[in-house]
Amino acid sequence: MQPTQVLQRSIRRLKLTTKQTNKGYYKGTGSGAMGRHTSRGKYIVEYHKVRTYVCPNLTGFDLTPFVTKRLDPKETKTKYENKEGPLSGKLYLEKWKEENGRD
Repeated sequence: MQPTQVLQRSIRRLKLTTKQTNKGYYKGTGSGAMGRHTSRGKYIVEYHKVRTYVCPNLTGFDLTPFVTKRLDPKETKTKYENKEGPLSGKLYLEKWKEENGRD
């Protein structure tokens, strides 16, 4: 079964995927080589090919990250009596008795 002719024309304009070709097609990730292989099996990094990112001077920059300053820090105190915390069997039984009323 094949798509209609109208769909086939629009599919041709899309990028080729690995599912549309035979085996042996390797698409890659778009990242370029940053060096070369030697005849002895080593890899030499050529630093003029390495990507570097330069951060601009941000002094006096008005924008802030998307984090509110009104956020209170979490309390480190635990509300559980023993070190097992919410996984305690005793705590589970007490809660069950409160909700169900019987043993």
